Amino acid sequence: MTIQTATDEATAAFREAQQRVLDRYQVPAQSRFVDVPSLGGRAQVLATGEGPPLPMVIGGALPAVFWAPLMAKLSDHTLYAIELPGNGLTDRARYHHATFRRTAVAYLADILDALDIGPGPFVTQSMGSLWTTWLAWEHPGRVRSQVMIACPAFFLDTSAILPWRLLSIPTLGTLLVSLWKPSATGAEQIIRMVGEDPAGLDEIRDVMVAGQRMPHRRQDVVELMRSVMSWTRPRPEVAVTAALLRTITHPVRLIWGEQDGFGSPEAGRRAVEHMPDADLHVMPGGHAPWLHRAGQVAALTHEFLDTH
Repeated sequence: MTIQTATDEATAAFREAQQRVLDRYQVPAQSRFVDVPSLGGRAQVLATGEGPPLPMVIGGALPAVFWAPLMAKLSDHTLYAIELPGNGLTDRARYHHATFRRTAVAYLADILDALDIGPGPFVTQSMGSLWTTWLAWEHPGRVRSQVMIACPAFFLDTSAILPWRLLSIPTLGTLLVSLWKPSATGAEQIIRMVGEDPAGLDEIRDVMVAGQRMPHRRQDVVELMRSVMSWTRPRPEVAVTAALLRTITHPVRLIWGEQDGFGSPEAGRRAVEHMPDADLHVMPGGHAPWLHRAGQVAALTHEFLDTH
């Protein structure tokens, strides 16, 4: 089997798995592909709904369709679910720690420009929260308000879960991904590690496995983690300190799962003490609390967006 044939088959399998997730949650989203000059490729955006535009930026190792349970509850907006490079059907990026932030900001700005989305609110998760915060700093006024769901990547002393940290270690990370065999069991283990219950999430689990089976996925994860971690610690270039938190001037709502594997609610409580206009809501769940509690997350999101 040629590399191209393997890629085509993996892509087709992912498309099917993605559609099963959308069907399960009754989200009539269309897969749109936009040219991203800074990426030198295309990004997939799942678009659906009517009303004011609301970009949704997922974390660094997930496809955009993970938002589907929450998208079903936010239908009074035009939703644009954005996935980061190398995930789902979005082309790869070449990451390097020296240019990582620049890459992130240019990527989001290019997508927003392509979709003609002006300044407004954002819903974000994990590394998507970090990238959108960087966008707000580099392009003042573009992010008017932000709902950060789950622990934002590298806020204060938070970090990644252990398997991701280990991937950042030279030689060891390469060895680990060579042994990585995507499977339903493995995907369920990761879901548990981040504080969520995989029960009843068969379609979510399956699209996760389909994404892991993309031929480039293993190397992409290693490059990503080496760009943000150094010997299992976040690099100074990406860490958001208390001093930096004080410069986040747009309104923020943090929705934090009690069992979030990336950071405890205490980190969230300390974060809002430093942010000029932020509040925190702690709820059951982990790093993706909308998977089982989409209605509760949507209610907190609607309340915030109605105010801001």
